[in-house]
Amino acid sequence: MDEVTRLSYLQAMGIDVWVPRQSGASAITAADLALASAAVSHPTDAWLDLQQQVAACRQCGLCETRTQTVFGVGNRQADWLLIGEAPGQQEDLQGEPFVGKAGQLLTEMLRAIGLGREQVYIANMLKCRPPHNRDPEALEVAACQDFLKQQIALIQPKLIMAVGRIAAQNLLKTQQPLGKLRGICHDLDGIPLVVIHHPAYLLRSLSEKAKAWEDLQFALGLYKQLV
Repeated sequence: MDEVTRLSYLQAMGIDVWVPRQSGASAITAADLALASAAVSHPTDAWLDLQQQVAACRQCGLCETRTQTVFGVGNRQADWLLIGEAPGQQEDLQGEPFVGKAGQLLTEMLRAIGLGREQVYIANMLKCRPPHNRDPEALEVAACQDFLKQQIALIQPKLIMAVGRIAAQNLLKTQQPLGKLRGICHDLDGIPLVVIHHPAYLLRSLSEKAKAWEDLQFALGLYKQLV
């Protein structure tokens, strides 16, 4: 798909296109992204075994209502790991996290800081969709917790982005509002973690996109310090 067609498609869907600002922090260069290739390579069978465990999981009641599990997608040696809350309806149907309009916007947000979607890894805390997209329950989060920990251990990311309030609060074990969690370098088991707005929220609250850009710039600046 050429650039003009892609932009027209996004505009038709009502999705703004995120473009890096020349006056801000520079986008990640090819050399920066090449650092991911130095990550330790993990056996394919470890990923396959974990994916099979997730697909067969029946540790909570969500297994009764799901269409399929949503394991995660992306570069398994990525420096950047994005963690969302849980699959929605489209994710449940397609088996991939962050699809639909929110997914398109997330792709544009990543592109704004020089990252292609294929260069990061994207996962959710929950691997099954809660009915009617309700908030995850504590037992459901606990049931999926080990799967996410294993994904983190296999990827060994340099930076984690918690996407949205619920993901951030659960990962950081806090009830603080998202506004107080933004703009801070948190720690998740020794890995720097930053909090960003969920793209679905940004689609409903257009005025918050300026804050989202600040979060992306903060994450990019932190990443450059790490490498």
